[in-house]
Order: sequence, then structure tokens, then C-alpha cells
Amino acid sequence: MTAVSDPSVPPSGATAAPAPEAARPRRRSRLRRWGRRLLVAVVVLLVAVTVFSFAYNAATSARAKPPAGALFTEADGIRTRYREWGSGGTPVVLVHGAFESADMWAPVGPLLAARHRVYALDLTGWGYSERRGPFNTAHQAAQLLGFLDAMGLDRATLVGHSSGAGVIAAAALEAPARAAGVVFLDGDALDTGAGEGVDGLRFLLRNPYRTTLTRLVVRSDWTIRTIYRSQCGPSCPALDEAGVDEWRRPFQMPGAEDALWDMQAVVGLPAARVAELARVQVPKAVIFGADDDVFSRDSPYETARRIGAPAPTVIPGARHLSLVSHPRQVADAILATAP
Repeated sequence: MTAVSDPSVPPSGATAAPAPEAARPRRRSRLRRWGRRLLVAVVVLLVAVTVFSFAYNAATSARAKPPAGALFTEADGIRTRYREWGSGGTPVVLVHGAFESADMWAPVGPLLAARHRVYALDLTGWGYSERRGPFNTAHQAAQLLGFLDAMGLDRATLVGHSSGAGVIAAAALEAPARAAGVVFLDGDALDTGAGEGVDGLRFLLRNPYRTTLTRLVVRSDWTIRTIYRSQCGPSCPALDEAGVDEWRRPFQMPGAEDALWDMQAVVGLPAARVAELARVQVPKAVIFGADDDVFSRDSPYETARRIGAPAPTVIPGARHLSLVSHPRQVADAILATAP
């Protein structure tokens, strides 16, 4: 007689697979164990990072001082640091961009001084000027006009680099009689919303971590040199120790870290507002580095058309920091505009 196997009985030597209902509790148990381990790891990491942040912030709490012999004046109620070159001729006032200071103009200022009295100021939020918000274009434009008052300058040629173009545009539109000329250098004065990404980071990253991150970046020679090379290009002199310190020190001033995180996203003006400069009857110029990768290739020409300036001066081989890499060409273009 042939035996008939029962399909519900496993063959001899075989192990029966657990029923799906029996396997589920085991999987849930394993997931809970891994979840607890992950939670413990996250808590340990957070505690370690927090302890490190508090210790690092305490160890790096010393604040920097302005350079010896720095000049200051009161501009729109803000203690404003400035530099000056030359003693004769009509005035030229140089305005730096974001993350910069008046020291950026050191290669250009002496070249202009042969024919002009030249001034460069630190906008509030940057350099060695007093940090007093709000840190936006309108407030900095008011500081610029206050600086003209403080220095006794009825009219001056205003030169703005990068986001400084928005500051001089706002000042010239607010008080057109104070502008003897307007020069945009590597800037279009437009509100690009470039700072909007900081808003989310500002919300998520709270102290002490925010301060730690800022100081780690600022204290890194490699980071400063890397950013400098990328924006300045091969034509720029390499940063020595003193050069690195010139970039770093302003960010170690009292209040500098809080001001950096309080910067507002609006760093320029709407296009229609910038276009109103075309009706301001003063000499105008637009100067750009040909290899400036912050803006498109068309930006110099669009900007010149927008503000009613002649064809732009485009400097071959220059990037965004053309005032450092090609000071002679920048100075010549400004001299051709300044009365």
C-alpha cells in the first residue's frame, strides 16, 4: 500500500517555518531594541556636542580690538570706522560688500588719491564699526549719508562693491543731490534674496551651537584662504598670516557673531527701484570682472542699461574681488567717472 503524506506535517529532519503571527512580535522586539540604541546614541552625541560647544566657546571668548590707529566718526548715530587717502580734489566714498571691510579698498584707494580725497567706511554689521541693527540696505544707506555729513562732504562720487552697490543706490535715490557720481563694482544693487537660506538655519541652529560653528569657520585659516582664492582668482596675491588676520579679525569683534546671524535677507533693492537711478542726472559706471561667477555674463550689460550707464567696463581675468586682483583697471574706470 502506498503511504500518503500529510502536507501539514513537515518532512523528517525539516524545521517548520514559524507562523507569520509568531514572527511579528520578534521583529517588533528587534526594532524596539535598535530604536532604543539609536536614541541612546543620539542623546550621547548631543550631550558630547553640547559639552564641547560650551567648553570651546569659553576657550575662544576673547574678543578682538580694532587695528592700532583706526579712525572713527559718528555717522547716523553709529560709531563708524573709516580709512582715507589723499588730501585734494573732489571726494570719492568707497563702500564694501558683505563679509568685507574698508580694508578691501587698500589697493584702490591710493591710486584714486592722486586726483581725489578718498574715503572708505565700514558698514554697520561688518568691519570695525559699531554693530547696530537692523542690518539691511536701508539702514546702511542712512549710515552712508550720515558719514557724508560727518565728514563735511556735500557731494561725493559713490562707489559700491558687490552688495555695497545696493547701499549706494539706496543712498543716491534717497538724497540724489548728495551723489556726484555712482559706480557699481561687481554688483547690480538688486535684492536677490541671497540671505533667505540663513533664515531656516537661524531657526534650527541655536546657541551654543551657532556660536561654535561661527568660531570654527572664522578661526580656520584654510577656510578663509579657500574662499579668498575662489572669489579672487589666480591674479590675487596669496594671503599671508597678516592677510588672513585682516579678514578674520572683524568677525571677532564684540557683537560681530550676533550681527552675522541677525543679517536680513534683503541686501538690495527691487529692480524697478534700481531703475529709478536712470533719472538721477550724474555720471554712472558699471565695472565687472569678466570671470565673476557670482553674477551671470549678461549682468554687467543689463545693469548698465537699467541705471542709464554707458557700456560697462569688463576686466579680463578678474573675478568677484576685482578691486584686489586688478586695482589699476578698477581705479582707472572710477577715475573716468568721478568728476
